[in-house]
Amino acid sequence: MRKTVKQMGLIANQIRQDIIKMLVKAGSGHSAGPLGMADVFTALYFGGIANVDPKLRHDPKRDRVVLSNAHICPVLYATLARRGYFPLAELKTLRQLGSRLQGHSNSHFDIGIETSGGPLGQGISQAVGMAIASRMNSQQSSVNSRQSISSKLTTNDRRQTTYHTWCLESDGEFDEGQTWEAYLLAGKMNLRELTTIIDRNNIQIDGFTEDIMPLEDFAKKLRAFNWFVIEVDGHNIRSILDAMRQAKSQAANPTAIICHTIPGKGVDFMENKFEWHGKPPNRDEARIALHELRTLGGKIKSEHE
Repeated sequence: MRKTVKQMGLIANQIRQDIIKMLVKAGSGHSAGPLGMADVFTALYFGGIANVDPKLRHDPKRDRVVLSNAHICPVLYATLARRGYFPLAELKTLRQLGSRLQGHSNSHFDIGIETSGGPLGQGISQAVGMAIASRMNSQQSSVNSRQSISSKLTTNDRRQTTYHTWCLESDGEFDEGQTWEAYLLAGKMNLRELTTIIDRNNIQIDGFTEDIMPLEDFAKKLRAFNWFVIEVDGHNIRSILDAMRQAKSQAANPTAIICHTIPGKGVDFMENKFEWHGKPPNRDEARIALHELRTLGGKIKSEHE
């Protein structure tokens, strides 16, 4: 289901509207991160990048998509619903008892959610394990089982692997030591089967990242861990697609795509404000937000007027 860049722009805008509707209905949840990552998720799921298909949701060769910063799950839920994994009406059940759409995504293979998330820093460790498993699946069965993983999985292995693993992360979770340990291992193993997509929106729950735990020079640090690093505008779908294609073509290194995004993208009173990290809009704020999204900030007339 590959869409054109123009079509994906429209889908991303619709996903942002879905996010606002979900959050105001739930009365709780995170606003800034989901809105900021709508273009990235749209590119991954609608741009012919991730090898996923709701008709083949249990295919062992499907790509694995890991949402490490699981608090932005409204954007994942809206994307999966738009992709056909479950009915759009189910989005209204966000954060309700018994719903599959909890406040932090938990694994439901039937609707395309591979892992449970919550504590930041753990998603990348899971993703590294999945990438190693992909390589192991491609190894010849004759390898002596008594050998260590390090000797089985050669750093110069070029054979076709079973699937690609995509891990979406926040910049704030690089405060966690576990994140850096996973990056060390992936770099050491030359896990070309792994791509991380980092939401570089410069905010976290208690302020701006550079005030709390500075990351810059972020790209230089990741390269020092033996990663191939690409930096892109996280709202330029064409650039995002190009970066993802580069990642899939890597012959050796794991790839980190640093997506520079605007938290709260598309809603003027939310943009670049860390206070919107972990709160939903009220009904009046949601009405304003939806108007802005439907009219692209007043550039077009809303059909709802």
